[in-house]
Amino acid sequence: MKPGVVMNPATRVELLREILPMVHHVLVMSVNPGFGGQKFIEFSLDKIRRLVELRRELGLAFRIEVDGGVAHDTVGPIVQAGAELLVAGNAVFGAGQPERDARALLAAARKAAGE
Repeated sequence: MKPGVVMNPATRVELLREILPMVHHVLVMSVNPGFGGQKFIEFSLDKIRRLVELRRELGLAFRIEVDGGVAHDTVGPIVQAGAELLVAGNAVFGAGQPERDARALLAAARKAAGE
């Protein structure tokens, strides 16, 4: 097990500064927790970018994870902002073809990462 911290949409990145050296990953909730299929909250991209800056500034290696609204139309900007771990529910399971949709989402993420 490795320690992580979760940020709800209302949490400011700066509140985590003191604990970042202790964590393996930071999970950015990009919707309000509670139910699937919510729309991605756009200012989450700013949080991801700020976490990337802090990681570099502090010389750390924590991973950045995103959960909420990760879909075919949002995965590119999420990955380009700096997220490395993605949680997708509705985008994979919502249309009843999870293998096809998971592969398409992964392909879009890889393309956004320049792979």
